[in-house]
Amino acid sequence: MKIKSIIGVTIVTFLFLVSCVQKEHEKTVTFKVDMGQEQNVQNVGLRGQFTNPSWEVTIPMSDENGDGIFGVTLNEMTAQNSVAFKFVKNNDEFELQDLPNRLIRFKYRPEVIIYEGMFDNTNGKQKDIQ
Repeated sequence: MKIKSIIGVTIVTFLFLVSCVQKEHEKTVTFKVDMGQEQNVQNVGLRGQFTNPSWEVTIPMSDENGDGIFGVTLNEMTAQNSVAFKFVKNNDEFELQDLPNRLIRFKYRPEVIIYEGMFDNTNGKQKDIQ
């Protein structure tokens, strides 16, 4: 009888632990930043919680058509409900010094998102496409 109790407790504990783990969903996020008001822009990038190590790797952004708007699309499987980030100019000039990081909030489902902002301006907007 004691063995049945131990097995029962083990099964219940296992099911409890498995049910606490959130399922990962695919997130596709396109980041766009308007650099039109900035001087001496040699390169633009993105830093945040989504790099390894966190905040230490710059993801390069490109301006394919020369309009001053730089972009990059990232695709990740995650169970996170948000991600913090900042745009970076010339490898080491972080925007929004002494201000909170930009934040994208995720829903608990697969998503396609476009985030558009202007460098060093807190008015960014998130558009959920899917």
